[in-house]
Amino acid sequence: MTTKKQSLEYYKALVEKNAEYEGVFYVGVKTTGVFCRPTCSARKPKFENCEFHRTAQEALLASFRPCLRCSPLSNPNQVSDLVKTLVDAVEADPTKRWSNRDFDNLAVDASTARRQFQKRFGMTFVQYARARRMGLATKEIREGSGVNNAQRKTGYYSSSGFRDAFAKVMGAAPTVLSSEHKVLTTAWIDTKLGPMLAISDEQELYLFEFVSRRGLEREIERLRSKKGVVIVPGRNSIIDSIEREITAYFAGKLKTFKTPIKLQGSDFQKAVWRELQRIPYGQTRSYAEQAEILGRPTATRAVANANGANQLAVIVPCHRIVRSNGDLGGYAGGLERKLWLLEHERSN
Repeated sequence: MTTKKQSLEYYKALVEKNAEYEGVFYVGVKTTGVFCRPTCSARKPKFENCEFHRTAQEALLASFRPCLRCSPLSNPNQVSDLVKTLVDAVEADPTKRWSNRDFDNLAVDASTARRQFQKRFGMTFVQYARARRMGLATKEIREGSGVNNAQRKTGYYSSSGFRDAFAKVMGAAPTVLSSEHKVLTTAWIDTKLGPMLAISDEQELYLFEFVSRRGLEREIERLRSKKGVVIVPGRNSIIDSIEREITAYFAGKLKTFKTPIKLQGSDFQKAVWRELQRIPYGQTRSYAEQAEILGRPTATRAVANANGANQLAVIVPCHRIVRSNGDLGGYAGGLERKLWLLEHERSN
């Protein structure tokens, strides 16, 4: 059970359907006997009819049954079977150009696919599949294959059609690409605390953040412009690796991440992030202690700013830094997530 102060905070989050509280609490509704996640679309109960629990297990033990509308026993925003089927189909043949007949062969309604992909990825399925093909084309061109070869391998019969589609997705004609244009792959990964976005190449993970993180769009745009990269949806071994590891982490079965990561920042920022990785699982440090260890005892504010610039949530554990008085301090993913992560690690 929660304190009165926490209950008021959670009720406010419930009314606002605040996604930052996904997985942080569950609300049992005394008048109906069901319990819901914070973002449930059902009509909101009165405060006095709410009972807040930290875990779904607590709510079940308190005799509440799971809401059929928001399915609190599943991960928030969990990918639907339809989306998974279509993503797997794209990965099985990334060069395929989809037609209505292909949807019929999978017993999938094209308009339903369009709606579900728009909700999940902010683009339709056709746009998703096209972006995946253009990512392959970019890779072919960067590795020395001619534009005509890339065109054929991605299923385009018209040179002008290929160039137009390529420029629309990538923001540039295929002829202006060079070996310096890197292709990064991005995918959503569902977790107990809400979906996370992973961006990687074939060797390292560049970004791993909660989708609801403040300023995430700016981070992605900075990555795209500073590094001269193109980012396309899809899967690769690095994304598969971090998905396995983050799932094990949230299940309390993993304490150290092995997925290769790419630290992108100044030398000082990289030093701060490497030191974060040395904080043992289940422990915390203060900003002042971190600055002292780095040999910069007067640079507490700079250390805090570097922590805030971390682009690899959970893996580079900036959530393990708190204030000297024990207060949580800041966390771009939301303070309730930070508290959940710390309690999760202490309990495991």
